Amino acid sequence: MDRNQFDKKVEQMFRNYNEFINRKNEIAENGNGIFDRYIYPAITRNHIPPFWQYDLNYETNPHLMTRLGVNTTFNAGAIKLDGKYLMVVRTEGFDVKSIFAVVESPNGVDQWRFWDHPIVMPVTDDPEMNVYDMRVTQHEDGWIYGLFCAERKDLSQPDDSSAALASCGIARTKDMKNWERLPDLKSNAAQQRNCVLHPEFVNGKYMIYTRPQAGFIDTGDSGICVGFSDTMDNAQIDEEIMVDARQYHTVKEVKNGQGPAPIKTEHGWIHLAHGVRRTAAGLRYSLYVFMTDLNEPWKVIKRPSGHFVEPLGKERVGDVSNVAFSNGWIADEDGTVYIYYASSDTRMHVATTTMDKLIDYVLNTPEDAGRTQLCAAQRDEMITSNLDVLASTYPDIKF
Repeated sequence: MDRNQFDKKVEQMFRNYNEFINRKNEIAENGNGIFDRYIYPAITRNHIPPFWQYDLNYETNPHLMTRLGVNTTFNAGAIKLDGKYLMVVRTEGFDVKSIFAVVESPNGVDQWRFWDHPIVMPVTDDPEMNVYDMRVTQHEDGWIYGLFCAERKDLSQPDDSSAALASCGIARTKDMKNWERLPDLKSNAAQQRNCVLHPEFVNGKYMIYTRPQAGFIDTGDSGICVGFSDTMDNAQIDEEIMVDARQYHTVKEVKNGQGPAPIKTEHGWIHLAHGVRRTAAGLRYSLYVFMTDLNEPWKVIKRPSGHFVEPLGKERVGDVSNVAFSNGWIADEDGTVYIYYASSDTRMHVATTTMDKLIDYVLNTPEDAGRTQLCAAQRDEMITSNLDVLASTYPDIKF
C-alpha cells in the first residue's frame, strides 16, 4: 500500500481500538443471587494496544503486518492502588511466551487500558523460560508482592522437550511499575505452583499458600498447603501444612490450588480456589470458596458445597477448554467485591458481588453431604420447606 493508505489504516485502527476500549459493560440477566456476571469479557486480545503488535513505521512495515501478535490474555492478579483498579494480566504472545502486563480501569468493570509498557520482569541468576499467573498481595510490611510460576527446562531430561520445572518466583514493588526480583521460594517440594502470600504476618512470620508438586503436571498427594518464612528476601519454608486437600468425587478430586490472597472478614478469611475434576471430555476447572479461622488461617471452618463459579456458554471454549480460573479479586471500600476470572486460558471476565452476600454464601450454604443418598436427602429437605412456603405465601404461583 502507498503511504497515504498506510496512514489512513493506522488512524482507523486506533479509532476502532478506542471505540472498543470505551464500550460499556452490562450485568447479564438471570443471575444466581450470589454474584453478577457481565455480558462482555473484561480483557481480551482485542484490548491489546496496536503499538504492542504492529510495527507502525512505514519504512519497515509497509503492509502493516502484525509483527508480535498476542494470542491470549488471562489468569490476572488484581489490586486497587491509588483509586485505580489494576490487573496484572498473563499476556501470551504468538511465540507462546507469557509476559506480565498491567491494565487499568476507573471502575473495576470496563474501560480497561493496558499501560504503555509491559513488566520486563528482572530475572534471577537462573533465568526462567516463562513466567505466569501472578498473585498480587499488598502486605502489611508495606510492599506489594507478586508471586508467580517461574518455569524452566528440566535439564535432567534433555531428550524430552516438554519436561519442565515449576518454582515460585517472587518480586515486589511499591508502584506496580518498578519491580525488584527476589530469589525463588525454597521448599522441600520437587516443584511448586499456585503460591500466594497471605496479606498479614502470622505469629511474626510471612505465611505462604503453596501447592507442592511431585512433577510439572502431576501434583502427587497434594492440595492447598501453607508454610512460614522469616523473610521474603530469601523466602524459605521448611514444613508445609495441609489446608485443603483433594477429595474424591468433588470439584477438587484431581487437583486444587489457592486463587488470590484471601479476604479478611470478622468471621474469618474467605478464600477463592480452583478445583479440577476429570470428566469424559477431559479436565474441568471451576472455582470454589471456603473460610479459615481469623487467627489460625490454615484451619478451615466453613466449606460451602460444590463450585462457586463455573465456565458457562462461550466461556467453555478457548485454548484450553472448560476452564474457569482466578488469581485476582478486589474487596472495595464500599463493600463491592470484584472477582476476576479467566475462561479457557483465553480471556478475562469480571463478576461482582458484595461482602454481605459473600459472607452469607460462605456461612449459610450447606456443606457437601458426602455421598449421593445424603445429598438427595439434603435437597429434598429444602424442597419440602419450599413447597410449604409456596403454598402459604405464594398460592397463585403455578408450577
